[in-house]
Amino acid sequence: MKKIGFLSFGHWTPSPQSQTRSASDTLLQSIELAVAAEQLGADGAYFRVHHFARQLASPFPLLAAVGARTSTIEIGTAVIDMRYENPLYMVEDAGSADLIAGGRLQLGISRGSPEQVIDGWRYFGYRPAEGQNDADMGRRHAEVFLDLLRGEGFAEPNPQPMFPNPPGLLRIEPHAQGLRERIWWGAGSNATAVWAAKLGMNLQSSTLKSDETGEAFHVQQAAQIRAYRAAWKEAGHTREPRVSVSRSIFALMDDRDRAYFGGERGGEDQIGFIDPRTRAIFGRSYAAEPDVLIEQLREGEAIAEADTLLLTIPNQLGVAYCAHAIEAILTHVAPALGWVRRAALHTTYSRD
Repeated sequence: MKKIGFLSFGHWTPSPQSQTRSASDTLLQSIELAVAAEQLGADGAYFRVHHFARQLASPFPLLAAVGARTSTIEIGTAVIDMRYENPLYMVEDAGSADLIAGGRLQLGISRGSPEQVIDGWRYFGYRPAEGQNDADMGRRHAEVFLDLLRGEGFAEPNPQPMFPNPPGLLRIEPHAQGLRERIWWGAGSNATAVWAAKLGMNLQSSTLKSDETGEAFHVQQAAQIRAYRAAWKEAGHTREPRVSVSRSIFALMDDRDRAYFGGERGGEDQIGFIDPRTRAIFGRSYAAEPDVLIEQLREGEAIAEADTLLLTIPNQLGVAYCAHAIEAILTHVAPALGWVRRAALHTTYSRD
């Protein structure tokens, strides 16, 4: 395991039991947690995007703010639902955020998952083309986005512009050099993982995928990753791809950890349906003492296949507790999985 980061869904609720009772709380605490994770030596701060929900939504203001407050940690998404996106405007937003962050963006995109409202992308002004569905539309938006990130000119310049133009056709500005190689696809099936490999995207595989064989989740996920790598090699790409998996993992270090997550011991994969036609398998959560966690995680085939692990964090428990949970994994579990802490200021966070 080369890199370990955190993944936050950014939940908020006006409940007295929650540490994030407003959208403002969630956004500001997300920034603070990214700063804390960087100081702890974590490699990445990633955020989930959901629309029409009390969760993180429009990602680029947050990514830019995190980029301005940090200096080394990777900053990403897992994932942006491309059914809702204007690819041209997204290139501008992504380019700006990446330049602010000094080239540290790692953008996970996908066709999206079931949302809070029916066909929410319609309210954003999008419709699938004739003969296509919303998944086709999301993939088409992704293809346009990837093409524009190459930074090639395509727009005819005005012969009498307000400001002087460079020669030739014009491109979207600002252009972020290298961002095209830092785009990831959140694949829910083997077929979409292969499709992502052909297009030269990195792979994000989460704790949910289509149940294609009836085998254990980690076995199916490992097979997906191997299929992706084979397709990448067949496509002839010259760089080494990156692959991430996400997991809910909690080291039980004290009574508070046990109170929150002790009930997760011995968890199992779950089966459900993400739509009426798609049977899905959900990966288990992990909560145990560090030595037990190490043995459990070593048995996971998919973790061994990936190079990046994203720890899903309970953001409603607050920055200090989430930093504690991340620190416990980085200190007591991750080294046994082959992870090496990068050079960073290491700080132990108070949980008061």
